[in-house]
Amino acid sequence: MTKIWKETGFVNDDPWVIETEETKAGSNEKAILGLGAFLEAAAAGDVSGLGVLIAPADDVTRIAPYLDRVALVAVAFPAFNDGRSFSHASLLRSRLGFAGEIRAVGDVLIDQIPLMLRCGIDSFAVTNATAIKRLSEGRLPGIDNHYQPTAKPSANTNSYSWRRVS
Repeated sequence: MTKIWKETGFVNDDPWVIETEETKAGSNEKAILGLGAFLEAAAAGDVSGLGVLIAPADDVTRIAPYLDRVALVAVAFPAFNDGRSFSHASLLRSRLGFAGEIRAVGDVLIDQIPLMLRCGIDSFAVTNATAIKRLSEGRLPGIDNHYQPTAKPSANTNSYSWRRVS
């Protein structure tokens, strides 16, 4: 069972569906297309109202010309030890200026969510039972000190993230 979580809590009636050959978005749903299908749709016409799924090996800069019309970018975490999508989210926010929703999908674990938030991810498709339980209890782990700046600055003034601006 997948639940969508944001910092405000769990979201009911989320309209987004990752399209596959077996699964298609219905009339009241919005499609998240893989990068190849998204680029084909972009070449054929308008992409407003569509989402795009960026896999770890994808080049996120390929969607740069369309970011002003994309409502959601989903970044895939196929395994807990594959962190390339942290970089994708950070690039989307910091260098490409994407202001829309970035969603983590795949193997989203509770201890990674604070780091994902710092990279600019703002919604999470959570399937891990422990993560769902802890999020429903409001038990999100924290990070006391930050040594590097990120897309979402630290609220803690005692943090070190101000030391580096690059």
